[in-house]
Amino acid sequence: MKRRFLVTSLFLALFALPEMARAAEPLVSVAWLREHLNDPDIVVLDLRGRLSGATRADYLEAHIPGAVHSDYLSAGWRRTVDGVPGQLPPAAEIEALVGSLGIGNEHHVVIAAGVLSAIDMAVATRVYWTFKVYGHDGVSVLDGGVRAWFAATPDLVEQGPVERAPAQFRARLRPGLLAGRAEVEQAAANGVALVDNRPPPFYDGRAKLPFTEAAGTIAGARNIPEGWLVGQDGHFVSPDALEALHRDRGIAGGPAITFCNTGHWASLGWFVQSEILGRDRVKLYDGSVADWALAGGSLEKGVADQ
Repeated sequence: MKRRFLVTSLFLALFALPEMARAAEPLVSVAWLREHLNDPDIVVLDLRGRLSGATRADYLEAHIPGAVHSDYLSAGWRRTVDGVPGQLPPAAEIEALVGSLGIGNEHHVVIAAGVLSAIDMAVATRVYWTFKVYGHDGVSVLDGGVRAWFAATPDLVEQGPVERAPAQFRARLRPGLLAGRAEVEQAAANGVALVDNRPPPFYDGRAKLPFTEAAGTIAGARNIPEGWLVGQDGHFVSPDALEALHRDRGIAGGPAITFCNTGHWASLGWFVQSEILGRDRVKLYDGSVADWALAGGSLEKGVADQ
């Protein structure tokens, strides 16, 4: 009995959500973060990098007070797997990366990207999805990112590096958030909507990235471009507008799988459906078109709705 108590206590210490994690929404505002910035279990993760036209030097010059920095493209948030770039790393690698930032299971992470465009907001949603797929619910995205913070709170900015003591982070894979190639193949037969979150030129076959084997989209997919989910001000479109957009595309709340080229823009679509609209049967196809085409899957030219 005593041993069972010790094991249970250890589990709770590692994985029980902090109070703030239970209170925070998946998408938080600058006002919310300013109110909770000094809460002991909050850690702000600044992900500015090349996709927002920034470097670590920009972080050192000015950042949200207390924020730690990690480069989305080079720190290890994604890796090449079986010839497909930008994939989810193994649990051990994420544990080491997150722990090195001073983030443990007891912390609530607020992710702040630069947010000059939807592609940059997807930096935040991809890392958010990574935390969630590895079992960590204490995570939020800052709406509008660092750009919104600087605009609203120019009096509350810090310079120089922030170094936190390494922490213990333990991952628990949630396969229910991750779709594989075989599941995508069966999607239509099982009534699962496929949602392509790439810009229309990718969807209708006019454009492709160099590392994808062919142009076009997976048969039967509907297109909800990433630029329709985030406004020019860097903030997410209103929930009512997002709900109407998805219903207009025939995605009314049933099971869905989002994809793009390598799971970056798809994280934005997943975040909108799962975390903003509250749909609980949404998965992300991490390999997306790069994996699909590499395996010989056929692509068709979708009919883009401009």
